Formats: sequence, structure tokens, C-alpha cells
Amino acid sequence: MAFFRPRVSREAEVRYHADQEISKSFPDLLERARQAEGTLRDLRAAQADEIELLAAGQAFDKALTEALRAAESGQRATFGVKSYDDRIARRKAKATPAGAMWTSEVERLRTLREENRMWGIPRVPRPLPATR
Repeated sequence: MAFFRPRVSREAEVRYHADQEISKSFPDLLERARQAEGTLRDLRAAQADEIELLAAGQAFDKALTEALRAAESGQRATFGVKSYDDRIARRKAKATPAGAMWTSEVERLRTLREENRMWGIPRVPRPLPATR
């Protein structure tokens, strides 16, 4: 008796391999985000002006976004190639230790990025246009 084993789509395989390549850069991108955060904290401690804080906050946001994208790629690659086409396989993969680790890392980075966007980037007042 032969069992039919459905293959995954070619698109899922391509996305899986692309995610594996992107996730390899995660440690480097996370280190860049840590350095950007350190720079931002140093500027805050030195009571730098708002323009410098704005630039440092935006650099930290960019570094966090890049690290988050790599972490999401690592999460999807850890879930396996079947999870791209099958939501049940994706849910099962989240329950594994490696899947749970990546999921918590992605949630942590998202929270950190949103916190930085809300409170870390100062709002510089813009000059009002002249009215006649």
C-alpha cells in the first residue's frame, strides 16, 4: 500500500531558502541594534539636543527594523518548509522549543521597536507656515 505524501509548493521552497539566507545575518543585525541603542542612551545621559536625539532614535528604529525582519525570517525558516503552505504545520512548529524561542524573540523586538517609536524618538516642533 502506497501512501500519498503531498509535496510543498515550489514557491514555499524558494521562500524557505530565502528566509534561511536572511536569518544568517540576524546576530550581526542584533549587535548593530544594540550599538544604536547604546548610542541613544549615551546621548540621553549627556542631555544632547533634540536634533541629535532624533537622528539617534531614527537610527535605532532602522536597526531594530532590520533585526526584526531577520528574526521573522529565522522564525519562518525554523518552522519548516511545510509551514509556508499549511497553517496547522505553522501552529505545531510554534509549539516546539526552537519555534517558541524565535516567536518570543520576534515579539520582544516588536515591543522594543514600538516603544522606541512611541517614546524614544523626540518630536521636533515644526515651524508654522506664515499666514497673510
